[in-house]
Amino acid sequence: MNQIYYKDLGIIPYKEAWDFQEKLMNEKVSKKLNPDNTETIQNHLLLCRHPHVYTLGMHGNQENLLLNSASLKEKGIEFYKTNRGGDITYHGPGQLVAYPILDLEQFGGSIKVYLRSLEEVVIKTIAEFGIASGRIEGITGVWIEPETVRARKICALGVRCNHWISLHGLALNINTDLSYFRNIVPCGLTDKGVSSMKEELGTEVGEAKLTEIFLGKFGEVFGSEIRKAEEQFEKVSHTV
Repeated sequence: MNQIYYKDLGIIPYKEAWDFQEKLMNEKVSKKLNPDNTETIQNHLLLCRHPHVYTLGMHGNQENLLLNSASLKEKGIEFYKTNRGGDITYHGPGQLVAYPILDLEQFGGSIKVYLRSLEEVVIKTIAEFGIASGRIEGITGVWIEPETVRARKICALGVRCNHWISLHGLALNINTDLSYFRNIVPCGLTDKGVSSMKEELGTEVGEAKLTEIFLGKFGEVFGSEIRKAEEQFEKVSHTV
């Protein structure tokens, strides 16, 4: 059985988390490309929350950001162009952000299967809270009432892969302030809305319990043992 080592980084600036992901990915790619390496590539799962930030995928349209630089500064929101897939999205308090740094060759070696697996983790997780969700053909993410005109996204995905090592990941809206999505065209989709677990349930969701369930479902879907990482992640901010 594969092992995945997870670490909850807590509240961390987006760029710091991104730099840390790149560091981990580059270390794993170097090992894969080293013909003398005999070690199995270790898999990691980083969990975190970000201060308010908008991020744009490498093929996204910046016109989907509806604020200029001055407005972003005034509202205290950061903005980054990233190297992930997808268009524009929001990260902030009340979300669970997950960044799997996995050797996908240990999990079937398919980006399509990987994305569907990430969606399945979220679908199974929020089902434990009584929220039914699903997919929309041809559009990445997890949706409430996906087959209706009321379809609304509750979890966004955007990933990158380098030599089959994954980067970036997903953002699940738990108790998210959805008003921040009004400043963007979420994921570049003009005809669909966004939602959160709090919005669907009408009450706050315990984020610690949600995280515990998420980790369990991640291990279940990816057929892996989820183990807490210790020493190598004790001082993340000093490693980037």
